[in-house]
Amino acid sequence: MFSLTEAAAHQIQHTAKDSGATQLALRIAARIDPDGSTQYGMGFDEPRDEDMRLDLAGIAVVIGAESQELLLDTVLDYVELNPGDFNFIFSEVEVQSCATGISTSGGCGSGGCGGGACSSSKSPVH
Repeated sequence: MFSLTEAAAHQIQHTAKDSGATQLALRIAARIDPDGSTQYGMGFDEPRDEDMRLDLAGIAVVIGAESQELLLDTVLDYVELNPGDFNFIFSEVEVQSCATGISTSGGCGSGGCGGGACSSSKSPVH
């Protein structure tokens, strides 16, 4: 499921207030370019009937049907990329793949994989 960090939520609320968009939802979108890279976008918008609607940290988030699968395991964060340079980034959730199943929390070291053989993958995307 799509999620966002506390830092992202705080910045979104601040931006909505500054731009007078507090009554609008935050629309998140994604698409695959011909070269295979994923492009992300976001902006304040009115919800549509076909949108997935989420309430994340008090923020109304909407995702159109065409983006839902691409955003399934994605986290929106707000980070300092360089000193004084803050930006939103999209990254994939780290998933632990184990002989006993899939664990998205706890990890192998904390027993989250039930003692099975594990591997993890994480792909940051900007």
